[in-house]
Amino acid sequence: MEHEARPPADTVSTATHPLARRARKSSPQPAVNNCAAPKMKCSEKLLRSRYDCRDRIAPGGTRSLPCDPARIKTSSPARPAASVPKSERTIAREAPGIRLTYDSATMPSMKGKVMKEWQCITHYAGFDWARDHHAVVIANRQGQIVADFEFQHTQAGWQTFRDKTAAFPNLAISIETNQGAAVDQVLQFGYTVYPVTPVAAKAYRQRKAPSGAKTDHLDAWSLADALRLDGQGWRALQPTDPLTVQLRLLCLDEVTLICQRTQLINQLQQALVEYFPAAIEAFDDWTLPACWDFIIEFSTPELLVKAGKRRWEKFLHVHKLWRPATTDKRLEVFARADQFAGSAPITQAKSRLALSLCKLLRTLQQQLDEYRKQIEELFGRHPDHDLFGSLPGAKRVLAPRLLAAIGSDPDRYGNDAAVLQAFAGTAPICFQSGQRNQLKMRWACDTFLRHTVHLWADCFRHASSWGEVYYQNKRRDGMSHACALRCLGQRLLKIVFRMISDKKPYDADLHARNQQKHGSWILTLANKTPSAAAGE
Repeated sequence: MEHEARPPADTVSTATHPLARRARKSSPQPAVNNCAAPKMKCSEKLLRSRYDCRDRIAPGGTRSLPCDPARIKTSSPARPAASVPKSERTIAREAPGIRLTYDSATMPSMKGKVMKEWQCITHYAGFDWARDHHAVVIANRQGQIVADFEFQHTQAGWQTFRDKTAAFPNLAISIETNQGAAVDQVLQFGYTVYPVTPVAAKAYRQRKAPSGAKTDHLDAWSLADALRLDGQGWRALQPTDPLTVQLRLLCLDEVTLICQRTQLINQLQQALVEYFPAAIEAFDDWTLPACWDFIIEFSTPELLVKAGKRRWEKFLHVHKLWRPATTDKRLEVFARADQFAGSAPITQAKSRLALSLCKLLRTLQQQLDEYRKQIEELFGRHPDHDLFGSLPGAKRVLAPRLLAAIGSDPDRYGNDAAVLQAFAGTAPICFQSGQRNQLKMRWACDTFLRHTVHLWADCFRHASSWGEVYYQNKRRDGMSHACALRCLGQRLLKIVFRMISDKKPYDADLHARNQQKHGSWILTLANKTPSAAAGE
């Protein structure tokens, strides 16, 4: 395979390639690696704009000495006699320029602003962000550093950034995230943003400084030069409609609050184990507000026993917990609650903690109810409400999350369902070396989308007969519960991608006809199951 003539050797990837053969009596150095210079005290020296990077001639004193000093001849570094192979670029479906984080793809809508084509970009900026300050390095097409500065994350600092970048109207910016305050400010200035994954950013930095040196300016410079050399294969952040952005952020925050609720419930259960084991025995689901009200009304075993049977029965009726199958057992547990409990000091201390946690849980649940109300309102206003609302098993909770995580624009995934599956982490990765060929789980993905698809696949198999047949078949093949759901999610995402491409809701009859047309083995197994309704 022929390779194009590539830039100097200090910008090649970390992969090791065989050196090209050099002509006789040529320079003993086929290529100069500035970042490996032994006498450089700090990598920041490489960032100073006084060095002309056009031909990547190493600064004085950085050339390696040959073994025989007497044979030293004054000569300039010769270019390689043959082109150096380029590092293999990741294929598009791996989405190399998009960071897949828990809070990814939250770019706001940029109405009236069009992303610049790659051919129009003349300058490349590396943006190393932090909470209170940022470092920026700007390079031109020849690799020369034309700007190198830091600024504070304040109004005055961002004005400084705007003034210094105004001289480069055709500027593209590479940054190690795709969301947050820094990205939002840069997008407001109308620049094209190329997010980079942390793993790739680390590799680009090591390409510049194999010694392991790390500074803010080195990070910014490596991102700028990586964008200059490899950016034509990256994906720029694409505009997203404001309704989808708001819906995604609300769903993410709702999940965060749910995680906090789970933490509080775990703390509450631990406290009850220490002083009130009867409460743990009486109730199974501690996510119910009725359980928290029980602790608030009967905070200790002594108060519960003293309250009597009539108050117990009233509590169960008021909170709609009266069940013929569980009422007698609960009343029996309440009656002997003080026979197995913590000592007096532990009871007094832990009961206070339990009361505090229950009150916190009540407040947190009120906020979650308000979040859910707003999420359902936004979901109802979204143009693709009917598409995601038609998915079996999604219902009112997961349908908004699926819409927020996947979006409604197939162009974001390059019109390829495999890219969406890679984003969600359902598609495995291939590891091949020699005769070793393995498939491994994909960890680099959008964790919010992965979590949502996992929950939806579990609900889908209960709502769809062919989904349950597919799941059970994977379990019989020896797969774990999570692996079987991941395989089911892989198929479901292909269906969702076709839905958002055609703008048509899920049609169970159409799916059944397609299964029959292609002779799906799932349909064959479903027909053998008496309870399976083929075609769902």
